[in-house]
This record gives sequence, C-alpha cells and structure tokens, in this order.
Amino acid sequence: MVNHTLYHRIRFNACDPAALIVLPTGSTLIIRDIEMLRARQHARADSVACPKDFEPSDGLSGDRETATAQAAAECLRRAGVDEVVSDRTLPLIFAHHIEQAGIHLRFDANLGVAERRAKDEQEIQWLREAQADTEQAVQMGCELVARANANADGVLLHDGSPLTSERVRHAIDVFLLERNYINPTSIVAGGAQGADCHDHGSGELRTGEPVIIDVFPCHRETRYNGDCTRTVVHGEISDELHRMHDAVVLATRAAEDATRAGVTGEQVHDATSRSILDCGFEMGLPDADAADSYCAMVHGTGHGIGLQVHEPPLLDKGGPALVAGDALTIEPGLYRADTGGVRVENMVIVTETGCDNLNSISEQLSWA
Repeated sequence: MVNHTLYHRIRFNACDPAALIVLPTGSTLIIRDIEMLRARQHARADSVACPKDFEPSDGLSGDRETATAQAAAECLRRAGVDEVVSDRTLPLIFAHHIEQAGIHLRFDANLGVAERRAKDEQEIQWLREAQADTEQAVQMGCELVARANANADGVLLHDGSPLTSERVRHAIDVFLLERNYINPTSIVAGGAQGADCHDHGSGELRTGEPVIIDVFPCHRETRYNGDCTRTVVHGEISDELHRMHDAVVLATRAAEDATRAGVTGEQVHDATSRSILDCGFEMGLPDADAADSYCAMVHGTGHGIGLQVHEPPLLDKGGPALVAGDALTIEPGLYRADTGGVRVENMVIVTETGCDNLNSISEQLSWA
C-alpha cells in the first residue's frame, strides 16, 4: 500500500517498504539496497541507507517489511533516541519493533497533514495538469451523450448500438490511459441511478434524463489527482431539471465566493446550504417515508485533493480553517429519486483573498 505522506515528504516512489527517520542532525531514508542509488539521486533525504546498514544484533528478518521496521528501530536506538513521534500512517509492525527496542512512541494526529494541505508550486502545477486532462475526459463523455441519436423508445444510440454507461466509461478509460493515468471506476449515472450520488451507473442511457459524469484519475508519474463532475442531458431538458441545475450552479458560486484562507470548511458548506435552501430545495438525506419527489443536497460541499482524491480538509460540518494552498473540490449537487441527480464539481486552490478555479469547461446541461 502506498504511503502518501512518505511520498509527499521525499517526492520519490519507493517500490518496497521504506522508512524516513528525521533527527536534529538530518533525515535518513531506509530503503531496499537495490533502490539506494536511485533514491540518492532523487529522494528528498539527507542520507540513504538500507536495512543491512542498521542490522540489529539478533539479525534481520527475511521479510522485507519486517526487516525495514527492525532497521528503523535500530537506527533510532543507535542515535540514542528514547522517544519518537509518528504520524497517522505508521504501520503497526514499525510501532511494534520501535517499542520492542525500548523507545517510547508518541502519536501526533496532525503530523504531515498540514504539510500536505498547503500545496507548493510544483504540486499546484501537477494538479492543474491533472485537472485539465480530467476536464477533457469529462467533456468527451458529455459530448458523447449529447450527440447520440435516440430511438423510438428514447434509448440513446452511438454507432448504431445502445449507448450505455459502460461504453461511455470505457471511452473515458481509454482517453486517460493514453495520457498516463490510472482511472478508478468513473461515475456515469443516468436517470434515477444518479439519485444515489455514488452509484457508478450501468445500462442504457436515455434522452431527456440527466447523466452525471464524475471522473477522478491519478497521474501515474506525478501521482496527483484530478476530479471533475458535469451533468449532461440529451434532447429536451425539463423545467425541473433546469431549476435543479440553476440551483446547483448558484450554490457552486456561493461556495467559491466563500472560500479563502482562514474561513472554515463548515462556513463554506454553510454558504452552499443557504444557497440551496434559498432556491427552494432541501438539505440532508430523505426520511424513510419521503416521497420520490423529495429533492435535496445530501452530502458535503467538497473535500481536499492531492495525492489522494479524498484528503483533508472537509467542506462540511466540523470542517477546519482553510489554509493558503489547500486544493479543494467544490461540488454541490441535488438528487431526486424519480428524476436522478445534477452535480457540478470544480477544483480550486485556496489563496489569502479567495480561490483560484482550475476548471474551464462549461457547466451547462446541453453539450450538443
């Protein structure tokens, strides 16, 4: 499993178990011996060693992760360390061997979090590039839906065959694969499926129904993510869909206008909520006996993004104060069981005075 906090600190892809030990005298990266030369050339660490360099008196395990944990504990012991502070990502096997060495381990829940939140210029550029490619994939998917033909039953056709969520998703996958992205399962949810904001969507797409297209790929080289959502309707757009879409766009603007360093994620979400309510819609999940016409925003306004598509801070109740350099998604949506959903999602970078919107494609429902 990738340790994103370690990668952020050293900006180096460690293919095997690795540990970074930071002492007052400098930082030491412990990594597999065959990775040492590459790490010395590229990793952000003062020195690079392998487990053999810190072999304890009773020897190293033949298991790589165990050996790395043993070496990390021995490195700390030789340095005379009696207490060490670790972040939330430390594997239990490392904690075990550190404590076995008689070293007190103290947990700091915020260690590494603030550093990852305040993106530097290199990270912001990587996010811009990822979002630009993500936008192109979303636009291609929206146009594929909008430019399809509809048969007499209202089913969309592309190249003579029914256009399905799977076909649109496949086109998005190929587009991003050719641009060096790993793409988790995109959301292409048509009609009532879109009423569940995390339904990936399946089956035939139909004219007159909203289709939510949400794409969130990770670049294979930089490892930074894009995340963009748009909603498309083929053919005639109902008055209710127009009303839902207008409210979502207004809420998006309200959230973006409220976003700046020092404002809390909860305050940004409050701005979204007020806008949704002012437009005559609800906030929160429906009750068990709610009518299918119940229409509401059922999730938070957004989340942090970077090396992971979901990371701190949260734009929701209890969301913390924003800092300059936070990368966020702003993604209001409205969902109705008998109609489907409408969602618009942009990525922004927080500044001292506002936010920088990284998106440029249309937020419209009609993409023909």
